[in-house]
Amino acid sequence: MASEIDKLHVLFFPLMAQGHILPTLDMVRLFAARGVKTTIVTTPHNAPLFSKTIEKTQNSPSKITLEFIKFPAKEAGLPDGLENLDSVTNPELHRKFFFALSLLQQPLEDLIQELRPHALVADIFFPWATDTASKYGIPRLIFHGTSFLSMCAMESIKQHKPHKSVSSDTEPFVLPGLPDEIKLTRMQLADDLRLEVLNDFTRLLGRAGEAEKRSFGTLVNSFYELEPRYVDHYRKVIGRKAWHIGPLSLCNKNPEDKAQRGGNVNAPSIDENECLKWLASKKPNSVVYVCFGTVSNFPPSQLQEIALALEASGQQFIWVVRKGKNDDHGREENKEDWLPEGYEKRMEGKGLIIRGWAPQVLILDHEAVGGFVTHCGWNSALEGISAGLPMVTWPVFAEQFYNEKLITDVLKIGVGVGVRQWVRLVGDRIKREAIEKAVKEIMVAERAEEMRSRAKVLGEMARRAVEEGGSSYSDLGSLIEELKSYSSSSKQD
Repeated sequence: MASEIDKLHVLFFPLMAQGHILPTLDMVRLFAARGVKTTIVTTPHNAPLFSKTIEKTQNSPSKITLEFIKFPAKEAGLPDGLENLDSVTNPELHRKFFFALSLLQQPLEDLIQELRPHALVADIFFPWATDTASKYGIPRLIFHGTSFLSMCAMESIKQHKPHKSVSSDTEPFVLPGLPDEIKLTRMQLADDLRLEVLNDFTRLLGRAGEAEKRSFGTLVNSFYELEPRYVDHYRKVIGRKAWHIGPLSLCNKNPEDKAQRGGNVNAPSIDENECLKWLASKKPNSVVYVCFGTVSNFPPSQLQEIALALEASGQQFIWVVRKGKNDDHGREENKEDWLPEGYEKRMEGKGLIIRGWAPQVLILDHEAVGGFVTHCGWNSALEGISAGLPMVTWPVFAEQFYNEKLITDVLKIGVGVGVRQWVRLVGDRIKREAIEKAVKEIMVAERAEEMRSRAKVLGEMARRAVEEGGSSYSDLGSLIEELKSYSSSSKQD
């Protein structure tokens, strides 16, 4: 056994947002379980997201350490205590938050100087981390919390600019050079890209792209069997080093881990036992799970359409709704006038509405759940794939439209709800008839069984990928060996 001094030590620095922190925490556990000394760097207000997991490791060989750096809220003009991207509610705060991230370079450098790690895993949104790692002679790995297909799609758009060859925002174009025919419209691209806006955020993305080329490589929360042609395309055609080490959520093996994942900050909106008891009373594959992640924020009028569509579909459901929704004009709205009168009474026993946080991995893995309505955020999409579920795809913004194409066009385990437009946070407006039709299609239509059996095969592949000898298990092992070799050769130099 290597002594503590000789042990490979990796520093992890995730973006302060739940969708980035959760997979990083899973990833850290995987490294720690393979004998790597691991340290997570975060800010004081984000500590509760890590605390329960880290407490569990304190008396084990897989101990994880937490280090803090001060978040420069005041210097960036942010309210005191606003240290997580999920709390950002408008474009001005968004701009200030990302400016604050750029001020973290010096504190991180001070910490690296003190701890002397052998490698740094830093989120894609810290482009300066590549220079920081280089300064201290250690490899910088990027954590890019998305699919290989979406990274290949972004590269295709950047290189070929196919959106410029169409005459309107609604005319489809093909993304050149990809293994499959992937079609999009300009309306489905991010505003900044479609309108060619040059602002602080697009400049940051440009720097992130450059830093990616100069980094040691990228860690991807995916597995080879899921998107083999896109793994190969990214590595061999685009020419970037990458390791697939997912699905990361599968490191949560026991019910307690699954139940607590992501619930460390928010008190659970429902007791997991109550949730499991409700599901246990249902037949296999009879419940559809509806959830749009921690960031998407639909207005009341859209929530009402979802409520009426679920009722009309005749399907039993669990529906997770964020607390403190915005009204149709973007103002925060806490009243529940989005629920049709008498709705919950009518849905008693048929539908369960969870306001706030829910134990998603636990729910998706339950045999009663037969389908998933998702915003196609990569964490959720991969959790649905790992659970072997067909999906209704409802992308909102970010890279979710690319992930939708993987689910519907490449894997053929999902049905689109018909989203035409990329709209930050609130999404495109979808009518109840389209929602009802899509839900029925994955639950009871003729195609449902075909999609479900394809999804179940992928779920089994996902589980095998992370087991000893599996593709992701082996890729992580290869990376750890590369980092050890790099560290040894650096010492000799």
